[in-house]
Amino acid sequence: MKKYLSFFRLRFSMGLQYRVAAVAGIFTQFFWGFMEIMIFSAFYRADAAAFPMSLSATASYIWMQQAFLVFFATWMLEGEIFDSIVNGNIAYELCRPVDIYNMWFARSIANRTSRAVLRCFPILIVAFFLPAPYGLSAPANGLYFLLFIVTLLLGLAVTVSFCVFIYVLTFFTISPQGLRMLFSSCVDFFAGAVIPLPFFPEKVRKIMELLPFASMQNVPLRIYSGSMSGAEMKKAVLLQIFWLFVITGAGKLLCRVALKKVVVQGG
Repeated sequence: MKKYLSFFRLRFSMGLQYRVAAVAGIFTQFFWGFMEIMIFSAFYRADAAAFPMSLSATASYIWMQQAFLVFFATWMLEGEIFDSIVNGNIAYELCRPVDIYNMWFARSIANRTSRAVLRCFPILIVAFFLPAPYGLSAPANGLYFLLFIVTLLLGLAVTVSFCVFIYVLTFFTISPQGLRMLFSSCVDFFAGAVIPLPFFPEKVRKIMELLPFASMQNVPLRIYSGSMSGAEMKKAVLLQIFWLFVITGAGKLLCRVALKKVVVQGG
């Protein structure tokens, strides 16, 4: 366990060094957040009663989404890992007395956490002082905030598990580009990154909520914005835990199969 904590600390410290990139990301996410809220507000002005969430709740959803974008963006994959698999440098990783799946998991968690630390606070502070209904609202009560923190961490773990699963699949392909494009597009749509899941038709939404993608950003953001009831929250948390174990187990099993057959040429 200590060696994986060392990987986490090393990657976390490295991630904190990219402050200029963080500032650029903050401005980009502010612009994107404002654009999304303005688009939604135009629809709300046409018929606010037709939407399952209030404009204030939708704005809170969007601002929290932007603040913790790096937690859930599956397109933020590490090119270094893909390159090591494709060009054969993975051989150096295999020589280390560590489990490669756990190592990738620890470094991915560290990279995302360090980026979130640099970006989330400026976004949250500014969004909180914006006028209603365009700003960030406080959660309904302390219990909702506590559940938000728990589901946020579970959502991060599910996202990282899924990303490591993509890394492992690269062992069986010639190029990772197809995998990156396919999974990134699907996850953004089914996780509620483009449109929050409550806006979908009920029958479609119920199916989407059962998929692993809904256990990423959909659950914590909807809990914070207050668009989930008590029974829905309990079911959502259980699904997060279920998918975390399933994806992690599948990734570890596939990794063992891949490492038994991997062939590194050159040298």
